[in-house]
Amino acid sequence: LKMVIFNWLKGYFSHPQKILFQASSHLPQQLKFTTSDSCDRIKDEFQLLQAQYHSLKLECDKLASEKSEMQRHYVMYYEMSYGLNIEMHKQLHPADFFILVLIYIFFN
Repeated sequence: LKMVIFNWLKGYFSHPQKILFQASSHLPQQLKFTTSDSCDRIKDEFQLLQAQYHSLKLECDKLASEKSEMQRHYVMYYEMSYGLNIEMHKQLHPADFFILVLIYIFFN
């Protein structure tokens, strides 16, 4: 099978008009495609793929910016939480001290 394909390709590139005439003589009229039709179809498909790529690229850029914004918010909330935790511990130490003082005063 590889040799058959190789010989056909070799013959096609050495006599393209002869092979095209032989192949097209067996096809119905509506199945004959010219080179310009094929090029136009390829061009249309390429433009469609380019448009899809462009829209996907825009969506990807939008998601990347949303991701960085979410990361920024996460860091901000983390810093706020950490700061509140530190302040809470600062407030607990004096309260613990006063509770110990009161216990000492009332029970001794």
